[in-house]
Amino acid sequence: MPVSYKKLWKLLIDKDMKKKDLCKAAGISSSSIVKLGKNENVTTDILVKICKALECDIGDIMEIVDETDTPSKYNR
Repeated sequence: MPVSYKKLWKLLIDKDMKKKDLCKAAGISSSSIVKLGKNENVTTDILVKICKALECDIGDIMEIVDETDTPSKYNR
């Protein structure tokens, strides 16, 4: 199932944080941020670290996207 991290990026804007600030606060690598930026899968450990750093719940940073609502990269 595809996921979207748009909520995470909005939350960072609301908290006036940059991606590098999140890396430092959560203790995660920049490659994890790249994966999140591409809506790729990351480990739950990474998501938990982000939630702890931002003092939020998992639903505040990600959502599952209905596959029928998103165009396939092969159907362009």
